[in-house]
Amino acid sequence: MLREQVRRFVEKEVAPYGEQWERDGKIPREIYRRMGALGFLGMRHEVEYGGTDMGPLASMVWAEELGRSTFGGFTSSVLVHTDMSAVHITLRGTPEQKRTYLPAIIRGETICSIAVTEPDAGSDVAGLKTRARRDGDSWLINGSKMFITNAVYGDILIVAARTDPAAKGSRGISLFIVERTTPGISVTKLDKHGWLCSDTAEIAFQDVRIPAENLLGEENRGFYGIMETFENERICIGGICAGESAKAIELTTNYVKSRQAFGGPLWNQQAVRLKLASLATKAAAARALAYHAAELVEAGKPCPREVSMVKALSPEVLHEVVHGCLQLHGGTGFMRGTPIERMVRDARVLTIGGGATEVMLEEVAKRM
Repeated sequence: MLREQVRRFVEKEVAPYGEQWERDGKIPREIYRRMGALGFLGMRHEVEYGGTDMGPLASMVWAEELGRSTFGGFTSSVLVHTDMSAVHITLRGTPEQKRTYLPAIIRGETICSIAVTEPDAGSDVAGLKTRARRDGDSWLINGSKMFITNAVYGDILIVAARTDPAAKGSRGISLFIVERTTPGISVTKLDKHGWLCSDTAEIAFQDVRIPAENLLGEENRGFYGIMETFENERICIGGICAGESAKAIELTTNYVKSRQAFGGPLWNQQAVRLKLASLATKAAAARALAYHAAELVEAGKPCPREVSMVKALSPEVLHEVVHGCLQLHGGTGFMRGTPIERMVRDARVLTIGGGATEVMLEEVAKRM
């Protein structure tokens, strides 16, 4: 039911308008409110606050069907809101924090972002340098974040900062709820290769003062919360890749069956058919691995190895799929305004964000 509902929504309310959002460089806030009204934004949140309290399999379906929109920027912005940032409040927030923030987040009235990555700390989360210092009944935050989705037009930042300067590596990191309009925050929108409709920014924090009660979870144990949420993020990326791969193959199959060359449809050429069959097979295998990992998480079974495999494999397969599909589109695929050209640009970041392929393979190797 969820899959059918999301697919109808994407076909009716996203696909026809995505190109305009790409040109505008932003997603209308009204689309978030529409998704909130349909219950899409509360799947990982408790019923008490307006959610439906579903699990990783729902996130996988959600991500896969969003991926089929062919607009990676839209997909990433929405998933950052639903599965990568606001879930920190559900998992670690106090009852008061949940009452304050979750209802508006679930309704799509408040847009949420996660601010972990820094200029010198991406996949190496333990290397972050942003500091938060206790000052009476407040915290003072200083530092910077880089490549933060929803930072320009969003409302709430979940910020990771080092609260114990003497601690090394992953220790001494805490999470905070920070409203984007708090004095001392400056945001610079970044110009990207792909994901053009999503807003991505560099954020500077200069003596940003927030209430002490905005500490999210236990002080100095934020790293473990980040890692827990990364697990869900990586499953979602597996879903995105599955949806985008399936849609790229579908679009390309339709194209080569209608494109006339060498006395008939391109589909009549065995090399074309076998190429698409090979891509479809690899995409199906990557999708099956992603669903397997989601099922393990749903069942409460530890599976860092499988989740790392998903993140390592799925984006690499997607790259192969979209590049192979562009090749079969010929010159048409190289033109701006065609879905496959945009999908190639949008796919590029997925081997980087959420843990680079090389880092994920190292995580797999540690468990061999």
